[in-house]
Amino acid sequence: MPAPRNRAKPEVLRGLVDRVVFHNEENGFCILKVVPVGRQDMVSLIGKAPRVVAGEEFEARGVWEPNRDFGPQFKSDELKLRRPDSLSGIERYLGSGLIKGIGPAHAKRIVEKFGPKVFDIIENESKKLEDVEGVGKKRRIEIRESWMKQKSIHAIMLFLHQHGISSSRALRIYKTYGDEAQAVLKENPYRLAQDIRGIGFKTADDIAYQLGVAEDAPERIKAGILHVLESAAQNGHSYFPEAKSVEKALELLGSSDALIRTQIEALTANDQIERHGEFLYLPYLRAAEQSIAASVKSFAAVPAAYPPIDEDAALAWVMKKTGKELAESQQRAVREALRQRLLIITGGPGVGKTTILRSILLILQSKQVKLVLAAPTGRAAKRLSESTGLEAKTLHRLLEYQGEGQWGRHRGKPLVGDLFVIDEASMIDAPLMAQLLSALPEGAHLLIVGDADQLPSVGPGMVLHDLIASGAVPCVKLTEIFRQAASSRIITSAHAINRGQVPDLKPARGSDFFFLEAADAEEIRELIVQLVHTRLPAKYGFDPIRDIQVLTPMNRNLLGTASLNHSLQLALNPPNEMKFEIERFNSVFRVGDKVIQTHNNYDKEVFNGDIGHITAIDADPVKIHVRFDAERLVEYEPGELDELQLAYALTIHKSQGSEFPCVIIPVSTQHYVLLERSLIYTAITRAKKWCVLVGDEKALALAVSKQESRKRFTGLESLLQLET
Repeated sequence: MPAPRNRAKPEVLRGLVDRVVFHNEENGFCILKVVPVGRQDMVSLIGKAPRVVAGEEFEARGVWEPNRDFGPQFKSDELKLRRPDSLSGIERYLGSGLIKGIGPAHAKRIVEKFGPKVFDIIENESKKLEDVEGVGKKRRIEIRESWMKQKSIHAIMLFLHQHGISSSRALRIYKTYGDEAQAVLKENPYRLAQDIRGIGFKTADDIAYQLGVAEDAPERIKAGILHVLESAAQNGHSYFPEAKSVEKALELLGSSDALIRTQIEALTANDQIERHGEFLYLPYLRAAEQSIAASVKSFAAVPAAYPPIDEDAALAWVMKKTGKELAESQQRAVREALRQRLLIITGGPGVGKTTILRSILLILQSKQVKLVLAAPTGRAAKRLSESTGLEAKTLHRLLEYQGEGQWGRHRGKPLVGDLFVIDEASMIDAPLMAQLLSALPEGAHLLIVGDADQLPSVGPGMVLHDLIASGAVPCVKLTEIFRQAASSRIITSAHAINRGQVPDLKPARGSDFFFLEAADAEEIRELIVQLVHTRLPAKYGFDPIRDIQVLTPMNRNLLGTASLNHSLQLALNPPNEMKFEIERFNSVFRVGDKVIQTHNNYDKEVFNGDIGHITAIDADPVKIHVRFDAERLVEYEPGELDELQLAYALTIHKSQGSEFPCVIIPVSTQHYVLLERSLIYTAITRAKKWCVLVGDEKALALAVSKQESRKRFTGLESLLQLET
């Protein structure tokens, strides 16, 4: 048996930070060049700190480790940093770029003037800074404001880092609460989960535990109950049964039934939740469904008010203008649209929705009706614009969303237009539909277009489904597949799946729909990478990055977006010495990568679902440049990269409203929980030219037999059916 190796003994190293080589804001990992006390030469130090500035004094506990490329490095398991005391350290600290208005030259002059009292001068007697050459009133104010801000941020970041919060989240907390951050957290850390995106109940609960909040504290129980209802909303429910809410809160909190029911009563008394019968609502969701129902009923009570139209003449004119003969079912849809103030047109692929819509718009445009077109996402709006030849906006842009739940268009400042056309309506959740309906002007008409059999909205509600099921809204349901579409196996397979049938999977010459058998998750993943990287581009000329899109049911596991994106990125855009890359939020970004925006960002004018490509990465300072289309080149700083994800593989939910030349879909029992009919149907209907399913035929059969996405607790249908 070999003798055990001698482990290096831990030691303590002290000195001055000369340079920050690397610092990861997310996890605090840093590589520093430091000058230890008693040494003249610089050494490398590796450790973790929430923030680090050149010139700071450090104390590190750790061991020396050999490194073939860089020589000995000090690997620290405990790193403390503080403001420097020495004049050289203070000068380096101030001149590091930390404080706006002070560069190396000004730092040198300020330190020569005030010596070790410089921090006190900046904070309490900043007027004296004007005695320094090159510092006027404007620069002096800038220096003090920057210093006070950095001091607050530093204290908060240290506090949060001690409680397990990363630096990037600490900055977000500071932006939300400002100088009150520590006070807010000490008073009620559960506010984090309510106020800040990216911080959930479990993170807030961990902080609360470290701050000594008791397990049975009322604020903890209340936060847990609200978390249960918010999680239900994230899963699409508008409300949740009280019994299920108590059950899930018990699992989450480990508390007692009595304590939970007591706090439900307290939340109800404070109007933080609403009880209706056996169900609990978050108030904003109850209000949204009530608002939709009231708006729809008022629409239904008033007839259309278009200029006089001879329907027969209009139909003859539009068929001649477009050169397309409308089938009887299509003509009936056009006639209904000219007669109704509110109408839904629904149907699957290949049933002529686009042809009908174009005909309706041409007729009304000829009568000087002011048309307004919109869709839930940027890509859906772009498709609507391309198919109609008219401008189309995202709903958020149309309604002038200003962030933080504020809208520029609402009941008090309505939109302007006569007919509002909303496409891809299956994607619209209850709060967004309520906002749209409240912003429509008096006398407006509304045409809602969508496929009710697609996945329902990511957000709460099943608005399109409930509007149709209620019978309260006039609806044209299109089922006839037209000749050209009927030749596409993509379309016929999608309709078969929608009927609960497994489509014909036998290979056929000239087909645009294929099923490739693969035994397990690893084999499926390897086959997908081959298809994207070599087989489909070589045989059919597809651009592997721009034309081919992998769509998968989930984010996790071997066939989730994270794993597939990693494998596809390695194949399509591998690392090399010529490409600068940056790692943030568990993703590596390189020039040439395909990325997707995951949140609406109105300052940058990029929206959830927008797909782009990284064109450049600047090293100093770090910035990523992403081109989303011919006109939009957007810059991201490192702390903003949680808004981007690699997009070689997307979840099927993220693909809604989009079309791609070629779509590849893994079908595996690994996705058992999420496999269901609407999911597969939605994925297949994203393909324009080519669709390939890869995986297990049994998994596909399982998916086709299930309709889990339809099982949502929503109240809109019953509200619409209530007598007013």
